[in-house]
Amino acid sequence: MSMTLKELADACNARIEGGDSSALIASVADISSAGTGQVTQLTNSRYAKYMKGSTATACFVPEDFAIPDVPATMALLITQDPEMSFIKAIELLHPERAYPAEIAGQAVLAATVSLGDGVFIGPYSVIGENTCIGDGTAILAGAYIGRHVKIGKNCRIYPYVVIYDDAIIGDNVIIHSGAVIGADGFGYKFRNYQHVKVPQIGNVVIEDNVEIGANTCIDRGALGGTTLGTGSKIDNLVQIGHNNKIGRHVIMCGQVGVSGSCNIEDYAILAGSAGIADHVTIGQGAVVMARAGVAADVAAKTQVFGSPAKDKRTAYKEQVALSKLPELLKKVKWLEEQLLMVKNK
Repeated sequence: MSMTLKELADACNARIEGGDSSALIASVADISSAGTGQVTQLTNSRYAKYMKGSTATACFVPEDFAIPDVPATMALLITQDPEMSFIKAIELLHPERAYPAEIAGQAVLAATVSLGDGVFIGPYSVIGENTCIGDGTAILAGAYIGRHVKIGKNCRIYPYVVIYDDAIIGDNVIIHSGAVIGADGFGYKFRNYQHVKVPQIGNVVIEDNVEIGANTCIDRGALGGTTLGTGSKIDNLVQIGHNNKIGRHVIMCGQVGVSGSCNIEDYAILAGSAGIADHVTIGQGAVVMARAGVAADVAAKTQVFGSPAKDKRTAYKEQVALSKLPELLKKVKWLEEQLLMVKNK
């Protein structure tokens, strides 16, 4: 989709400075590669070096942002929040694929499935008994939706997603390919030298505006539900165990693993490869840094690092001390040699 620079500026609440307001903008690109007919953004001075010689037609920039070497042919789109304006430009110039109201002939739907208006069901999808799909939702090719599942409005379920029985999914939820929602939790009792499975009869509840990355697994509760709060964003390859309570607007980055019965409060951030032991609470707004191993509760609005995880500042001091250990050992060895020489005199 193409639009004039003026149309784009008006839609993104930006002020044009320089350039040609009638120029056509066809797409977006990053500051290092943008060319004619493209719009880019500059919000960090470290990338200002790419301005000189750039052939981009326009660039979103913040108010009062000093920019040297602006090409004469480039228009600046000045706005209070250039990152959000750039996102708006992406949405306008690269709109998401729209799916028609259609049920593919190769899809398999139980007779008791309930579909809202404008639903798309892709080829080879399977939808079980008494499942309800809300208005405008797209179920793409090869997805499996079990029995008694409720999926809200305007959701996008990508190919080969598996949603087990009884899951409840809100509006505007995106679930990427290969994700598994509602598999059995990992619960066993050791008796008579064998592991006896604890039946997992709960479900998964996902609230509105949640996004779940590819190949992520969210286990059903053992008795109650595993829940994800409104607006939370889960990256690829994340494991969320049974009976976890994930709050609102939580971020979980790739390869995070959360054991069972944890409470991850609103706005917490779990960085890549963090591991959380069972029955742990991560407080509101807390940050668990990359590859941290958390075995105890984390207070709200704190940052922890390391394994076992501890306050970031303490952990960093310990890392610095460890880096000095080889030199310290050399000094200790030298002192021992000196003492031995004195002793042998």
